[in-house]
Amino acid sequence: MASAAEQLAANINFAAFAKATELQKRIWFTIIALIVYRIGTFIPIPGVDPAQFAQAFQQQAGGILGMFNTFSGGAVERMAIFALNVMPYISSSIIMQLLSTSIPSLERLKKEGEVGRKQINQYTRYLTLLLAVVQSYGIAMGLQGSQGVVTNPGYFFIASTVITLTGGTMFLMWLGEQITARGVGNGVSLIIFAGIVADLPRVIMQSLSLAQQGDVNPFGLLMIAIVMLAVIVFVVFIERSQRRLVVQYPKRQQGNRMFMGESSFLPLKLNTAGVIPPIFASSLLMLPTTLIGFAGMGANAPEWVNLLQGYIGYGKPGHMILYAFGIIFFCFFYTSIVFNPEETADNLRKYGGFLPGIRPGKKTAEYLDYVLTRLTVIGAAYITAVCLLPEMLITYYAVPFYLGGTSILIVISVTLDTVAQIQSHLVAHQYEGLIKRSKLRGSGGGIVKK
Repeated sequence: MASAAEQLAANINFAAFAKATELQKRIWFTIIALIVYRIGTFIPIPGVDPAQFAQAFQQQAGGILGMFNTFSGGAVERMAIFALNVMPYISSSIIMQLLSTSIPSLERLKKEGEVGRKQINQYTRYLTLLLAVVQSYGIAMGLQGSQGVVTNPGYFFIASTVITLTGGTMFLMWLGEQITARGVGNGVSLIIFAGIVADLPRVIMQSLSLAQQGDVNPFGLLMIAIVMLAVIVFVVFIERSQRRLVVQYPKRQQGNRMFMGESSFLPLKLNTAGVIPPIFASSLLMLPTTLIGFAGMGANAPEWVNLLQGYIGYGKPGHMILYAFGIIFFCFFYTSIVFNPEETADNLRKYGGFLPGIRPGKKTAEYLDYVLTRLTVIGAAYITAVCLLPEMLITYYAVPFYLGGTSILIVISVTLDTVAQIQSHLVAHQYEGLIKRSKLRGSGGGIVKK
């Protein structure tokens, strides 16, 4: 039987949406914030010749810079103020999460609740600033080393580039936090989502024009579209899949009444970590490979740069192996953060719930850990396959996929999460309306008119 929340969610209509003014304000705030982000991707940094940089970028467009450009919504291609995007912030979040599990002082802060979380967030911002400065300096040196890209090379160009790119990253970090607090969805994920989706109309029109001119086989283009649609359906199916563990509650007596034992279920998602592993793995790989890519843009690139590009460059076997290892690691790491089997087992025991055939307490925690580990193995294999197979087809078989597996996964996951949050706002609004109406009926029920 459907719950009250599910029944309300099924009955949601546009009339309910029209009355939810708070939700409308949140959606408008999110849209305006994303428009501001898109405007910033077209504002170039000072001192760079756009034509020369575009020529130099085309030489590296098939590599990691091309992937970075996709995530940033074309900001790297135009060398805009938001070229770094939110990747330094994501990298610093990863580092802080890793440190909070190994350093006792940070671990204590993590357990202090809201105060500790705010302090850790502050440390994350400081680390973001440091990483952004380092990456900005590397980009500035790479641009200055490229022939004819910088109009007036020198210390002033390096300083202005570092300040501009770092300021752009810090602004996007602040903007993402504002979207999370005042808008709908996760701000940082939505910024990456907007960057990926922004290029879709141009890609679709380009593909159709190539098919019309005969440069691309229309049947092949149709097959690619069908395959991408099948991948989207598969990703949606897996993201919605869950393992439901039956939870039984014993009989209880209240006064003279005996209540029969109730049964519920504990939902465990097949992909508990969500879209976090590929984003984290991409961010960590982009940190060194971006610097290597910019260092190799010049004609007189050092030998060690060319050697590293040959091993861990985008599409190379080393890059694929590191990317797969990063995804698998963050699947298990993030799952261990968001779901604690011991805590869940203690909560079940506290409220009298138990899993049929499993003793409460330690045995329940061990069983939950066993089930979750198996689910995480399947989820990690699924994410790795979705992220790497399209990249391998693009690199080794020249299949013209226009979106990588990572991009598809991010777009679908962020869309599902945002829609779920909008739905929860609507359900909460409907519940609020029902409560208000019931209070009005209750207050007027005892009044008798004569």
